[in-house]
Amino acid sequence: MREDFLHYVWQQQYFDKQNLLTETGELLTVLHPGFHNTDAGPDFLNARLQLGEVEWNGAVEIHLRASDWHRHQHQTDARYDQVILHVVLTADQPVLRTDGTPIPTLALAGRIPLEMLHTYQQLQTAPPATLPCAPFLTKIPEITRLSMVDRALLERMERKSATVQLLHQQLDNDWEATAWHVLAAGFGFRKNTEPLARLAKALPLRILRRHRHNLLQTEALLFGQAGFLSAANEKAEDIADEYVQMLRAEYEFLRHKYDLENTGLKEHEWNFLRMRPANFPTARLAQLAALLHARPLLFDALLSAQNVAVLEQFFSNESSVYWRTHYRPGRAGKVPALGRSSMHLLITNVVVPLRVAYARSVGQTEQVEAALQLLTELPAEKNHVLALYEGLPFTHRTAADSQGLLMLATAYCQPLRCVECAIGSRILRHNSALK
Repeated sequence: MREDFLHYVWQQQYFDKQNLLTETGELLTVLHPGFHNTDAGPDFLNARLQLGEVEWNGAVEIHLRASDWHRHQHQTDARYDQVILHVVLTADQPVLRTDGTPIPTLALAGRIPLEMLHTYQQLQTAPPATLPCAPFLTKIPEITRLSMVDRALLERMERKSATVQLLHQQLDNDWEATAWHVLAAGFGFRKNTEPLARLAKALPLRILRRHRHNLLQTEALLFGQAGFLSAANEKAEDIADEYVQMLRAEYEFLRHKYDLENTGLKEHEWNFLRMRPANFPTARLAQLAALLHARPLLFDALLSAQNVAVLEQFFSNESSVYWRTHYRPGRAGKVPALGRSSMHLLITNVVVPLRVAYARSVGQTEQVEAALQLLTELPAEKNHVLALYEGLPFTHRTAADSQGLLMLATAYCQPLRCVECAIGSRILRHNSALK
């Protein structure tokens, strides 16, 4: 059993309260269990209890064993002096405040419904790579499943937008620069997200803006700072390639002009392993250069787009002729344009979090809903995580569903946080004699 289960039992009051006594024999009545505290300090705050004839207001601390109080060093922490009740599964020793006064203890062993305990254990011991609640889902109302996926979707986008807001602060509250950074990282498509994020830091937007009208110079800055034009790594095919030599000459000039010495990446920092040429980071850099060349105002365009069709048009920019026929410097091969599925990933992972972050920063909460609405225009995603939900009674028609299910899987199902999930909570309540 995990401590979060006892938190759930206490918060919902799912235990037998007849003849409720503390370990010292005091009659206990719970008037209000308190409010769950997600910060440091006791687990529940502002609880109201009656011990004997006296009403108490204060905090409640919860442990599996009473001895955990000492194991966590609460006896020396003044924040826990406000605790008026110690709720445990097993009371194996008395506990004291910092001043030595005893704290009443309530042991719940034998008071939690056996059916609920059995269901909880079943959820917690589900086989790996399975959905713990799958056997129970047919008993869960559709509205509960839908609302939990919606909640998980919002949590996922809020988490992503929080990262964008932090980046925005680091970039002196410049939304255009923020758009450049998140867009660059997005073009990494997971395997090269981290090096592309570092490339954005190594190549400020203010420099790119000055040369965006010249595609050759834009490419030279991107490929040069990415480490693909280094003379130290020059290969025979590069020497024979006139376009690569033009890029290198442009980069050498711009590198000295903007003092970009030793700020870029190295070629070996990019991932090419087990990737098709269309997904090579060099192909993505060429597509990013074409986008910067064609779209002078990134943030305004991403913020004002009314629908997915407009955003698809935003991302529809042909790479230069050279990069349509070369997948690496000096290496010929046909490279397709940015596909719709890639555009949809950029909308999901870049545009929507960026717009949610902006809406939160300016207090336009209605724009959060408008940003999430974009996801309902995109088709559902498919991957090994989402495969867990196939054949189960979950709606999975759009990217909004996909993103909600991904959050549900990674934040609740896989770490077995069933008691914090509306679906898991409903299952436990359904299997409680106290429901």
